[in-house]
Amino acid sequence: MRKLALVSAVLLLCAPAAAVAQTTKLRVAICARTISMGVGSPFAVATKMGWFRQEGLDIEIVPLPGSTDCVKAVGTGEVPIALPSVEPLANGRPQGVKAKIYYTAYQTNAYGIAVPADSPIQSPGELRGKSIGVTSLASAGVVVARAQVAAAGLDPARDVQIVVAGEGAQTAAMVRNKQVDALSQFDTQYAMVENAGVKMRYLDRRDIEKFPGNGFLASEETLRTRRKELVGVARAYAKGTIFTIANPEAAVRIVYEVFPQTRPTGKDEATAVREDMRVLEARMPHYKLEPAGVKRWGESSEANYAAYVDFLVKWGVITRKVPTGDLITNELIDEINRMDPARIAAEAAAYRYRP
Repeated sequence: MRKLALVSAVLLLCAPAAAVAQTTKLRVAICARTISMGVGSPFAVATKMGWFRQEGLDIEIVPLPGSTDCVKAVGTGEVPIALPSVEPLANGRPQGVKAKIYYTAYQTNAYGIAVPADSPIQSPGELRGKSIGVTSLASAGVVVARAQVAAAGLDPARDVQIVVAGEGAQTAAMVRNKQVDALSQFDTQYAMVENAGVKMRYLDRRDIEKFPGNGFLASEETLRTRRKELVGVARAYAKGTIFTIANPEAAVRIVYEVFPQTRPTGKDEATAVREDMRVLEARMPHYKLEPAGVKRWGESSEANYAAYVDFLVKWGVITRKVPTGDLITNELIDEINRMDPARIAAEAAAYRYRP
């Protein structure tokens, strides 16, 4: 009987979506040049399981260099939805970017300055005259680096040099060859650097770790006119997130299937899966709700966003305090959460990957 129940659960999770007469093509921008395991997993799982199609959606992922580009793309209407961090929005809002984050995907901040494990540098205050590598100059890593060195008493414009170090293996090579002294990147990038053989160590990041990370951003007009599609994207993504936490190994294999370009070359399957599980496990704590003090998937903590804006203003990263209500909205969260998270997690845990 128990075996039958398990089989039924797996069949239910894998069942094709209800027939949808027509799907809407929707472009969603991610704020990195490539689709990586940490960013791609909820999207890939939701695609594989038919959850986007259940919502009447056909999703196209649009990689952009960083969060600044994502905010600009939403502001100009190039894409209806993007997944940036909030700093460029806080800068852009006073300049006329009328958009809001309506679903917080990473409830805590994945960024922070890190150095090689054997580096003598122990705090951001010791970075005077040093170079800090970011994934791109449009990345939120630039903002975080400036804020952290400013908080340590340095002048980010004169005392440090921020340079592009790329992603993954390229970043690891620059660190290994001492072309940069430190990095201002994020959880999954650091995991990929370590997979390439360079062990990293975060400097003190207690001042930023509880601040919110990336979330789904849409213009105010899109929020008014395309509510159903925005809810559908976020609900399918939330299901993909729940699945990823419950069964990261299956999630890795699904990402390889849906986004074949993510499959590593020159490694056997077991090694590739093991290393990419390490990448996912670096991201998973930031998906979780409890550290942010929220209870619903995608819910934005007004207190946490307000504290982050205060931090950015205090250290001169943004010049004007922006009201939290101009940056975030929870108006879609109840509708997004019309699902059974416990059931999704249980069925995901029982799932066995099949191509």
